[in-house]
Amino acid sequence: MSYIYDFWDDFISLLFPRLCYACGNYLLRNENLICTECYVVIPRTNYHNEPDNPVAQLFWGRCMIEKAAAFSYYNKGSRIRNLIHNMKYKGIREIGYEMGKIYGTSLKASGFMNDIDVIIPVPLHPSKKRMRGFNQSESISMGIGEAAILPVEIQSLIRVTVSATQTKRSRYERWTNVEGIFRVVNPGTITGKHILLVDDVITTGSTIEACTNELLKIGNVKVSVVALAYAAI
Repeated sequence: MSYIYDFWDDFISLLFPRLCYACGNYLLRNENLICTECYVVIPRTNYHNEPDNPVAQLFWGRCMIEKAAAFSYYNKGSRIRNLIHNMKYKGIREIGYEMGKIYGTSLKASGFMNDIDVIIPVPLHPSKKRMRGFNQSESISMGIGEAAILPVEIQSLIRVTVSATQTKRSRYERWTNVEGIFRVVNPGTITGKHILLVDDVITTGSTIEACTNELLKIGNVKVSVVALAYAAI
């Protein structure tokens, strides 16, 4: 009966073609969300193998982060940028989960996740989450969590105020824009744990810094960081 399914799948694809969210080309039958070419050619930073990588250096002298990494580079016109744009602004939340699984597999294989206890996504304010329909960092976290076989905690760190978009802001403006907007609730659930903080894109690191400083206030925790992309400025 598989040939009937294949025929029907081909017929549906003619009416509603499935396109790669990274490059826009047609997906083959066994491809999901991104094509095989994009999976291969999207450049990896491999920062999880370099302790003193550029993402880790962002936080030197700013906040106590154990280790940091990013999957790829957030450059203008890049395929990872197209994926993140389609996820955040066109509502394709599955992209985050799929890319999280891909990255989580690499992180686990490298040993980066060996001492991590729990994954926490950078939170959105509830009003923004309702408007978007989901938190993209949470979707990425769920994919990483599945690949690394680790729990994802979405209740312990919350966003208490709405901040304006960080786009086109200076480094100082980004820092003041997120200062004091996060809060830890139910600290007992994460006390004594090594937390992996997950975001979609790291640029100046201001959002991660604000989250980390709030988490460290509860004491007896360690924080590491990963993101799908790093945008050097």
